Amino acid sequence: MNDMSDIPAVMTEIGRRAKAAAAELAFTPPARKTAALEAAADAVWANRAQIIDANAQDLQFGRDKGLTDAMMDRLLLDEGRIRGIVDGLRAIAGQDDPVGKVIAQWEQPSGLQIERVRTPLGVVGVIYESRPNVTADAGALCLKSGNAVILRGGSESFHSSRAIHACLVEGLVKAGLPEDAIQLVPTRDRGAVTELLQMTDYVDVIVPRGGKGLVGLVQREARVPVFAHLEGIVHIYIDASADPVKALAVVLNAKTRRTGICGAAECLLIHRDAVDTIGQGVIRALIEAGVEVRADAALQAIEGTSAASEEDWGREYLDSIIAAKVVEDEDAAIAHIRDFGSHHTDCILAEDPAAAQRFIERVDSAIVMVNASTQFADGGEFGMGAEIGIATGKMHARGPVGAEQLTSFKYVVRADGALRS
Repeated sequence: MNDMSDIPAVMTEIGRRAKAAAAELAFTPPARKTAALEAAADAVWANRAQIIDANAQDLQFGRDKGLTDAMMDRLLLDEGRIRGIVDGLRAIAGQDDPVGKVIAQWEQPSGLQIERVRTPLGVVGVIYESRPNVTADAGALCLKSGNAVILRGGSESFHSSRAIHACLVEGLVKAGLPEDAIQLVPTRDRGAVTELLQMTDYVDVIVPRGGKGLVGLVQREARVPVFAHLEGIVHIYIDASADPVKALAVVLNAKTRRTGICGAAECLLIHRDAVDTIGQGVIRALIEAGVEVRADAALQAIEGTSAASEEDWGREYLDSIIAAKVVEDEDAAIAHIRDFGSHHTDCILAEDPAAAQRFIERVDSAIVMVNASTQFADGGEFGMGAEIGIATGKMHARGPVGAEQLTSFKYVVRADGALRS
């Protein structure tokens, strides 16, 4: 395992160990998984100084690599964010265990008693960029749902991820669970990603979490099934019926709270009847907050805006930039989202219930919001403790992927000697 020169052999061994661990996790009692996560949370907090030291190495690597301010923000760990990791681990620990949960049950006239019961997926491969907290979130959610996990963090977060992973392993050991339940690929070599995507004998599903480049690579090269996680091209549509106070507060929060997360607003659509009132105020407030507003021709009269190009529609900035456009009506806004959205999260600001309902019915995104900041597009905010990502596809999982979404099911059939005629 220490020889990194033979990447295929290293990855095959990781896969073999993960599959063996998954077989044991499938029937591990909930209390032991909870104990492992609680112990991991204790270890993260006890080792916070070491984690911050490791993160400092990653931050220097990021500076040398010329990462944007938003990407550096995603990478940064301080004591407050480590507290968030600890809280996330404890929240997942405290959730109901999904494994073995009966989803549905019924009886047939033939005497068959049938249950549909949640089961783990098996081995989950998670490929992610920059954000080191994903190491904890993904490791914990997979463990809670009875899955073994192979984590391949980004080169930027290499040291931080290793420090956090060591704490997760400490939790496994204290609970008497196999250390191989949560493995971290021990190399920055991109060849490890290629191998992981091909490991159909060992890996049951791949979850990519990162930018368009990473997700595109995974979707092109994977032979293992993939939970689609496209970029967050997040739209906010201000309807003619929007409340001006709510609209101002929601748009500012959705764009500026944290610009580098996938739920950050990237495009503002304004009903033509709201331009001279709400629209003007919101755009001026964004500019005053330091956001570059790339506006269409109708909005360029507002001082401080810059001209949008065609490339600005359907673009994920992950930065203090937003595209803004006037639309004739709600249907035009919905059409724009269909053309340029990524099926991640889209929001309407409206007081008219009919307008809100029309938007809900016609916008085909994993998360559709009404009068709420899109920064809430997060498994933790949905009560899932944390998330492994936001799935934008339609197969198996959609929206925030928590522990329950990392399970499949099997049918359990009981009878008293039933025979088929």
